[in-house]
Amino acid sequence: MVCSSGVAAFDFNTVIDKAQSLSKKDYEAPEQAPQFLRDLSYSQYHDVRFKPERSLWRGSKSSFQVKMMPPGMYYSHAVTINEVDSEGVRPVVFDKSVFNYPSPAFEKRIPADLGYAGFKLTFPMKSGKSRDEFLMFAGASYFQGIGRDNEFGVSARGIALNTGLPSGEEVPAFTEFWLEHPAGDSKSMTVYGLLDGPSVTGAYQFQIHPGDSTRIDVTAKLFFRSDIDLLGMAPLTSMFYYGENTVKPKGEWRPQVHDSDGLLVHDGKSGEWLWRPLINPRDLRMSYLQTEDVRGFGFMQRDTDFGKFEDLEARYDKRPSAWVEAKGDWGKGQVVLVEIPTRSEVNDNIVAFWRPEGPIKAGAQMGLDYSLTFGDETVAGQETAHAVRTFVGDGDRVGGGDVDGAYRLIVDFTGGELDDLTEKNAVVSKVTGGKGVEVLEHFVVRNPEENTWRLSMLVKPASNQVMSLRAFLSLDNKPLTETWSYELPPGSDIRADSE
Repeated sequence: MVCSSGVAAFDFNTVIDKAQSLSKKDYEAPEQAPQFLRDLSYSQYHDVRFKPERSLWRGSKSSFQVKMMPPGMYYSHAVTINEVDSEGVRPVVFDKSVFNYPSPAFEKRIPADLGYAGFKLTFPMKSGKSRDEFLMFAGASYFQGIGRDNEFGVSARGIALNTGLPSGEEVPAFTEFWLEHPAGDSKSMTVYGLLDGPSVTGAYQFQIHPGDSTRIDVTAKLFFRSDIDLLGMAPLTSMFYYGENTVKPKGEWRPQVHDSDGLLVHDGKSGEWLWRPLINPRDLRMSYLQTEDVRGFGFMQRDTDFGKFEDLEARYDKRPSAWVEAKGDWGKGQVVLVEIPTRSEVNDNIVAFWRPEGPIKAGAQMGLDYSLTFGDETVAGQETAHAVRTFVGDGDRVGGGDVDGAYRLIVDFTGGELDDLTEKNAVVSKVTGGKGVEVLEHFVVRNPEENTWRLSMLVKPASNQVMSLRAFLSLDNKPLTETWSYELPPGSDIRADSE
């Protein structure tokens, strides 16, 4: 951005220079908020309410406004927030009066220099006069977005380091932001972020486009202080407690509880679209999905009917999908899926990210460009049919297959060319099993009740082996669907004799 005459210009290079300079210094952890704020429960934290009339840019002609967030709960430290316009860069100074507090006594305990933990952006998503929250930056390097008709769910992060490894995860954080003041008629805005952590610093540019779906064009430049064992780029974080492919926990009345139900990956070289339904494992699991030329990946919420969840408060049927689309050539690498056991929906337990091939050494620099879209489950460019349901049951019972130690799996496909086919078309299933997996039978039938095609499989894994499967439907040796990929670890509680 070029500022007015006599004022130093500010642009993304300013943040890059700051990140590079910071990488040459020893890491200093940010000062934490007072303990009583960090000890707040979820409900107590949300009793501290921002006053909408105090939003940044409230009195301007801009369609965008900014709501500040206080430190507290797991938002453990304040960040520096700056406003950028034609007159230059100005800090947004903390003012405790922008919040309503649960009591006067509580308000008195708030330090005058506390600072803000993050911010929420608003835009008239639903009408010209509405001020709808659609994007939030708060906590470590997390940010969350939604489309017009969504509720907040899946999150993104600036970076993931050593996620899922026994050595423990390092959690860098955004420590400073710059918010460009958009023009009055602008339908997009730009945010810059400075990332800092023990092993890395980074500069980020977020070009933000709210709407039916919210697209964020991300440019990142990273500077590494230390060697990195597992680098996760463009990471996504979500929650999967249970779904139609798992057993419902005892005492739960809702049919399903999840922010996302699967991971979708697109490999540009092979053209393959791969769908991996999520699970809530007994033990932490990491899957490495090799790609030659990743074009995109994301957590999808394909279940969007209220009846699939029946939750009037959480509205899991309105949770967004999040799709990362690579810009330029990312090269070889892996999409890594981390699935962590959880006994509660309050824990985000699913992570996915891009891992570039090759080592990351101290002193290295890396750049990455991508777009991130929060919105419905439709992904531009996917013309193949896709899996909409996965059911897994005991294969050792009447209706399952009557085979000891086996599983019955059902996958429903819809979309693409499948929608125009009938029973007269010779649609066939292609199913392969991994090591120790015996595919006893598989067949496909059309479901006229829902205009879907149903793949049924009877599969028996070897004792104490992961049940790994890949399947798709084809016609005349031409794939009609994405590749459905599934892994079920040993010890699953789906089979009746597992207890």
